[in-house]
Amino acid sequence: MELQIIQNKIYEIRGLRVMLDFDLAEMYDVETRTLNQAVKRNIKRFPSDFMFQLTNLEFENLISQFVTSSWGGLRKLPFAFTEHGVTMLASVLRSNKAIDINIQIVRAFIALRQYSLGYSELNQKLENFMIETNMQFNDIYQALTEMASQKESKKNRKPIGF
Repeated sequence: MELQIIQNKIYEIRGLRVMLDFDLAEMYDVETRTLNQAVKRNIKRFPSDFMFQLTNLEFENLISQFVTSSWGGLRKLPFAFTEHGVTMLASVLRSNKAIDINIQIVRAFIALRQYSLGYSELNQKLENFMIETNMQFNDIYQALTEMASQKESKKNRKPIGF
């Protein structure tokens, strides 16, 4: 599966990067119900920082980001799995396909993390540049203000000589 496809299925909810149960089930080629049953049979492996269920508001906000929803009607709100939860799914779903997909998903999470680190580094450099530029403009402004005040004081003087 292509890295970009996986990255498009990673959402930010509650300040965490997560994947939803129906997206994972599609990738693992199992029914969502089957994935959730496997998780419930091993619920001790999925603490709240590995998996949580979306609220109505969170799910509505998520759906509103898309023009058309291909998800259809849902009876239950979806579960969201963090990177650690997705990794734990590999121990619950034992098929070779699940293991292969899991490796790709972990790589997608890592790529996003590296991208965000690069972005924050670039943001820091831009902020430093703006500070330096502002200081330089401040120096120029002060020099111009001094020149203007000197010009004003020269106008008020009486001319010497003829």
